[in-house]
Amino acid sequence: MSARVPFNALTPGDDAAAVRAAIDRVIASGWFVLGPEVEGFEAEFAAASGVPHAVGVGTGTDAITLILRALDIGDGDEVITPPLSAAYSALAVIMAGARPVFADIDPDRLTLDPTKIEAAITPRTKAILPVHLYGQAADMRAIEAIAARHHLALVEDAAQAHIATSDGRAVGTIGVAGAISFYPTKNLGALGDGGAVITRDTQLAARIKRLRNGGQTSRYHHEEAGANSRLDEMQAAILRARLPYLGGWTARRRAIAAAYRFGLEGAALTVPREFDAGHVYHLFPVRTPHRDAFMAHLANFGVETLIHYPVPIPRQPALKAFDPADCPVANRVCSEVVSLPMYPALPDAAISAVAAAARTFRPAGQ
Repeated sequence: MSARVPFNALTPGDDAAAVRAAIDRVIASGWFVLGPEVEGFEAEFAAASGVPHAVGVGTGTDAITLILRALDIGDGDEVITPPLSAAYSALAVIMAGARPVFADIDPDRLTLDPTKIEAAITPRTKAILPVHLYGQAADMRAIEAIAARHHLALVEDAAQAHIATSDGRAVGTIGVAGAISFYPTKNLGALGDGGAVITRDTQLAARIKRLRNGGQTSRYHHEEAGANSRLDEMQAAILRARLPYLGGWTARRRAIAAAYRFGLEGAALTVPREFDAGHVYHLFPVRTPHRDAFMAHLANFGVETLIHYPVPIPRQPALKAFDPADCPVANRVCSEVVSLPMYPALPDAAISAVAAAARTFRPAGQ
């Protein structure tokens, strides 16, 4: 067995001193919820995202839910979304009181297939929720045109796509709002949960700020039934410390992806295409109908892999009550997809080792 290559590394690295200083600063301040660190991070992340407004919330899931609620999308309404994602995309729709409706994915891009959307539209449809999966933008030009034609809100799940672009436009800023996650594994991760909404809409941002804090207009005065979903000062300070590193980390992810693409040539795998140079490679998935054997093969070389995602959302028991339509492309992809190690601190030697091990994989009978 070769030296172990872990799937990810989540402890602070080149940012360790900055993170430590941020933590100490918050502790010394004695202010832990909705204070200057959250305000500072919101301004800095909005600028990095190319929008005037960012609103820090508890999780990326809450970000989706609060956007939908702020748009008055809820009971009796439907939101079209893809079946390949973390289940939280659809659960956020349910949390808003609406019904998720699934349109299948493009077999190459692995994001929402624009050609499948219109068949899913009904008089109850109020929004389209594409997911920029694995760091690659969905086909936003086509989806944007469909949303405009049918007068639907376009809400972007950009949880895995910090500072990604689609045809030169920042994802999360193309529709009415974008939902961001700062879960520790994300390209910009906190040391705990966290999320944000980014938007150009001043009124929408103001309403989400109210909704995240119980619907309060002032302390103890609740104008509407909001939620308790606040990005705390500690996580905001950590994110502020890490934000200046995001550009360099993203460049490194792209370099790792390029090295993988070169090193995997000739391997018995399908490597999804890069459709846009704005891809930020949150994950690097490959596909094989012999997934279990492939993962076992890499494990013998000390390479850790994970599956994102093994069960299509419509097949989750939690969605059964919504009578979701079957999505055959997503079903097939979920049985084949496997993620290779991908994080900025991944050494060049490890990238080469992973690719070399993958090239030696031979499915049984071939």
